[in-house]
Amino acid sequence: MLNCDEEELFMTQNQHVIGYLPDERPPIWKLLLYAIQQVVVMFPATVAVAIITGFHISTTIFASGLATICFLLVTGRKIPLYYGSSFSYVAAIGSLMASEAIAGYSLNDKIAVAQFGIIMSGLVSIAAGLVVKRFGKESIEKVLPASVTGPIAIVIALTLAGTAMNDAATYSTGIAVDASKESLAMNMAWIISLVTLLSTILFSVYLKGFWGQLPLLLGPICGCIVTYIIYQITGINLFKVLPETAGQGAFSLPIFTLPKPSWIAVAAIMPIAIATIPESTAHVYQLDIYVNDLAKKKGSNKRYDIAERLGHNLIGDGIGDMVSGFIGGPAGTNYGENISAMAITKVFSVPVLFAAAIIAMIISCFTPLINAIYSIPSAVIGGLEIYLFGAIAVQGIAIMIEKKVDMFSSRNIAIIATILIIGVGGQFGFAGNGNIPLFGMEVPCVAGAAIFGIIMNLLMSIGKKKTAA
Repeated sequence: MLNCDEEELFMTQNQHVIGYLPDERPPIWKLLLYAIQQVVVMFPATVAVAIITGFHISTTIFASGLATICFLLVTGRKIPLYYGSSFSYVAAIGSLMASEAIAGYSLNDKIAVAQFGIIMSGLVSIAAGLVVKRFGKESIEKVLPASVTGPIAIVIALTLAGTAMNDAATYSTGIAVDASKESLAMNMAWIISLVTLLSTILFSVYLKGFWGQLPLLLGPICGCIVTYIIYQITGINLFKVLPETAGQGAFSLPIFTLPKPSWIAVAAIMPIAIATIPESTAHVYQLDIYVNDLAKKKGSNKRYDIAERLGHNLIGDGIGDMVSGFIGGPAGTNYGENISAMAITKVFSVPVLFAAAIIAMIISCFTPLINAIYSIPSAVIGGLEIYLFGAIAVQGIAIMIEKKVDMFSSRNIAIIATILIIGVGGQFGFAGNGNIPLFGMEVPCVAGAAIFGIIMNLLMSIGKKKTAA
């Protein structure tokens, strides 16, 4: 029992813990700023997937917002996650779009064919979610214990490390840079990315109260200011130019297409959904740890059973794929970047994510807004990504600490070690495209690492008595 002085001190300390739990709503002006921050975090990856796969950028942004709203509603507004386009599907969708079978199709017809595969892939996640709901979270924890989901989260982060560093040094923006200034342009890109990274870190560590919850917005603003100063001094413009506009004029609805049935698309895209289940599961466990840690620090007696809602999450993920695919968006998943943003800012409010989704949908209809956010320099995004992707890896470590994974167990060492090396080695080895050539197939490295880790765990669980992870 606490005496009066200790109890007063405990309450005083908790009053100084700033953050918003999933069922808490900030004041409207704070809510909008937090929501914009979430949009800035998801925007680069979501747009990158659209550009790589050839999908319409405005439609992809709109689909991410609509799918997020559907996800939040399906999960009963209990799981604060943002749905965005997934890189896991890039190789499959890209290969389908470039295949000879649909070579003579128009762009919209190619997208329509891919849409059918994306919609069908949603059924995989929904089926997995129903299994979890029927047999309980323990049914999937046997397949995906913390010794598997933790390193998968780390692999997801480390496979993105190259992207972060390349973006940090990028000066190619769609505007021609004089050959004599290329070296200077790269140096300026490094200055911009370092300013963004360091200012974001300093803001997140030293700013207190409300402003301490906006480091992922304030940091990029600093980076953009430095970019503008560099442009004025050197004449080197590192702001990006959108390669595609949503349409003519300031306002234009996204280009919506309807799916065309194609078993080729199903065969190419649907199996990838199996590989995204471990990734989505890891995200839910990360979120559960951070939300309940904040609740504890705020002195709340409420337990947020996010991990227990894993089945709802997988169903919501699948419905998100189906909604996105139906209107012409790529397949996706809940975003680790946005979870990192929430973990750093301690803003887990579901109303904030609703607002972010609506803002994304509005942005998709206004070409100037798309241009404005897309124009953020790659170097600024790279500086931000170094922090965000690193935070995803830290969350993977946190999963293993929280679940008390025995790091001296030869069994756990074998599982963790092989997942890490297959995932990271697959990303940076071979052609450097993130795929592992295997028996005539191109296996995405994260999927390959996850599947191998799952098989290893199951094989080494045969005859093993139930113990802690």
